[in-house]
Amino acid sequence: MSSVLLAQEVATTAGINPGLAAIGYGLGAIGPGIGVGLIWAAVINGTARQPEAQGKLMGIAWTTFVLVEVLALIGLVVYFIASGG
Repeated sequence: MSSVLLAQEVATTAGINPGLAAIGYGLGAIGPGIGVGLIWAAVINGTARQPEAQGKLMGIAWTTFVLVEVLALIGLVVYFIASGG
């Protein structure tokens, strides 16, 4: 997608009702919330089953936690673009 086409797309979506954009962000934040819960539940279960693997599990958990949180931050940026403010 070219930058001009992307700019036109953003300009057309900027007219969305801010309340609707907030509801969209709220619904979009549910996914990362569930993802974070699943990640740490898996770390707790894995550590309980195999305590010597805690170091490896924590490294993987932090990496996936960051990826999931980036999705939430992208949703926040899209909210500000869609609400026009």
